[in-house]
Amino acid sequence: MVQELAALKPAQTDDHLAGRPRRAKIEGRAIRVGFILLDHFSMMSYASAVDALVTANLVSNDRLFSHSNFGISDLRVPSDLGIDLATDGLLTNLNCSQDTRALDVIVVIGGYRSPLMYSHQLTEKLKSAASHELAVGGVWNGSLALVQAGLMHATPVALHPDNHALLREKYPAVRLADKTHEISANRLSAAGPNSTLEMMLEWLDFAASRNVARAVREILAPDSLSTSSISSSHMLQNDPSLPEALRSAIQLMRANIEEPLTSEELAACVNLSRRQIERLFQSHLGTSPSRYYFELRLTQAQRLLVQTSDSITRISLACGFVSSSHFSNCFKDFFGESPSVVRKKKRVVK
Repeated sequence: MVQELAALKPAQTDDHLAGRPRRAKIEGRAIRVGFILLDHFSMMSYASAVDALVTANLVSNDRLFSHSNFGISDLRVPSDLGIDLATDGLLTNLNCSQDTRALDVIVVIGGYRSPLMYSHQLTEKLKSAASHELAVGGVWNGSLALVQAGLMHATPVALHPDNHALLREKYPAVRLADKTHEISANRLSAAGPNSTLEMMLEWLDFAASRNVARAVREILAPDSLSTSSISSSHMLQNDPSLPEALRSAIQLMRANIEEPLTSEELAACVNLSRRQIERLFQSHLGTSPSRYYFELRLTQAQRLLVQTSDSITRISLACGFVSSSHFSNCFKDFFGESPSVVRKKKRVVK
């Protein structure tokens, strides 16, 4: 196994696919990734991203990637753990011009307590990076920096649930991604630590090779088949073997978790009668639309309990339940444990 990992090399295929670099070597050098750290950035998110790059170099037995860190106004940036991280330079040191740029990818790392308003300097630097065809990304509320810079109008953005309401209110033209990480058209975004790793693993598939990405996943996320941020409902809505109306209905459900649609509204949206859509779900998925929708909302609630620090009341409302007591009863019936027990277990694991 060690010999196999050491022998892995990047695939020599087309340089770009859907706007993303396909080779890990650019003109004989490593892809250079820069992390812009916001105050109180998520250390776990940052570590997930860096670990993916470092591990890719290890399994390929080559320096496919290099990385550096930058602060906005200080060379030492406080993390969410209270640990200051020394950077390699300030934001002003970044050169994004085509001929002399120091980086190929820029990722803004935010966190639970990171600021939601971003400096003019950061906004202009991101605009310059995008105009010179650098890949630009954001993690947690770092993705909002990309939104504020006007870089996400053509691309869905993945955000921490705490920032969803702000996005809808302040940037209604920007589309929220229907999963916890998103990569398209040289834009990367992730909602939190777990999705940051998934984002990086998916990006490695394009920036290095499928073999490298698979080897890194085996090392860093061996249990990801059961905990992947790409839920089964997301895979179903993209399954070409299912009728288009069924896939559209599932997509509508995923997009309307907080304010669930009625069966009649759902059927009308896909131009079917209520009875027709019930037959569709029963014949292809072995369940009713209402039951599928109910389980989808509970699964989303469980994800929020594990991945966020939102209160149980807030999570219940975000998943379309009118009261926290009703939510708790439904949750326990489905998962066998109450939301509070799941939350406590999460804290013990930490």
